Amino acid sequence: MKRNEATGIAVSIEQAAQQTVFPILFAISFSHLLNDTIQSIIPAIYPQLKDAFSLNFVQIGLITLTFQLTASLLQPLVGLYTDKKPQPFSLASGMTFTLTGLVLLASVESFHGVLLSVALIGVGSSVFHPEASKVAYMAAGHRRGLAQSIFQVGGNAGSAIGPLLAAFIILPHGRHSISWFSIIALLAIFVLWRVGLWYSASYLHIAKKTRSAAIPHQLSKNKVTGSIVILLLLIFSKYFYMAGISSYFTFYVIDKFDVSIQQSQIYLFVFLAAVAAGTLAGGPIGDRIGRKYVIWGSILGVAPFSLALPYANLFWTGILIFIIGVILASAFSAILVYAQELLPGKVGMVSGLFFGFAFGMGGIGSALLGKLADITSIEYVYKVCSFLPLIGLLTGFLPDLKQRKL
Repeated sequence: MKRNEATGIAVSIEQAAQQTVFPILFAISFSHLLNDTIQSIIPAIYPQLKDAFSLNFVQIGLITLTFQLTASLLQPLVGLYTDKKPQPFSLASGMTFTLTGLVLLASVESFHGVLLSVALIGVGSSVFHPEASKVAYMAAGHRRGLAQSIFQVGGNAGSAIGPLLAAFIILPHGRHSISWFSIIALLAIFVLWRVGLWYSASYLHIAKKTRSAAIPHQLSKNKVTGSIVILLLLIFSKYFYMAGISSYFTFYVIDKFDVSIQQSQIYLFVFLAAVAAGTLAGGPIGDRIGRKYVIWGSILGVAPFSLALPYANLFWTGILIFIIGVILASAFSAILVYAQELLPGKVGMVSGLFFGFAFGMGGIGSALLGKLADITSIEYVYKVCSFLPLIGLLTGFLPDLKQRKL
């Protein structure tokens, strides 16, 4: 390693123990954008895969299930392992699974090959999320909520960009053009390798500073377990509702208000833009006023607007969907950091558990709500979902955790 590079890393180590290291946070957020851009390509090319391999909807569902299982169930295991044995370069090595999956997806000639490809991309995601969230925690200084928000807003942006790239690149040029996205994976590997250098040099020093600055919460094991269960129920509420909006909102406004497909996409974009704004705001607000209050306001606070949505006209639907997106999206950073503070020393496992559970709930929610829409109507789905934020009442059972700057 060059002398000036080593000096720069040494300086950033000391900074990380005392203050927020924004270059690392922006690097990990950018990597999150790249990772989630690749992930979001998969559902965007379902029509092409269906035509290429003469798939039925059950097989399309199996593709989603395969990706969701590998992208969610492995995350807590990855986090648990790296908490015990830190792997600074696992982020870069994990992205090689994604790169391999992309190359295979561009060239496979069978349905089973597609399943293997998306499974590899899912494995790459399972490695990325818990480890990247841990890096955000390490680089946060005393602004852990802000750090998680910066990290997560990159993923929001990637989820929005992926379908656009698929529409303008893959659809006109065919499935084999997926291999062009290898450039994105290679760029992510380079950025994550650089992050790995910082991680490797700073981990022990920052972990020691974090432990010495932490305030023991002195909660019993049963209280901690109960609090984690409540937080997971809040994640269930948030991501089931989010799945209903993300997957079916265009169908809802078309069916109820007879708008065009293009107009429906504008309303979906309004929601996604609101989600990005809410994600960025939730973390720093939690740093300032306390995470429990943000969770209260985000989950339960969205209930009046979600309950009004099924009965609103088109104008107020646009207003309400923006408000809902901003408020609801602010919860995740606060929930995740609150859970990390409940279980200090298990940052990777907690991150993997909550990211994995969120992924899983999103996938399951989309499938179940789609089935409910087939049986009843898309408008009925939104009436049912409008009650989900009331689960936020459970926040009242969460203990107050003291916060102190590092």
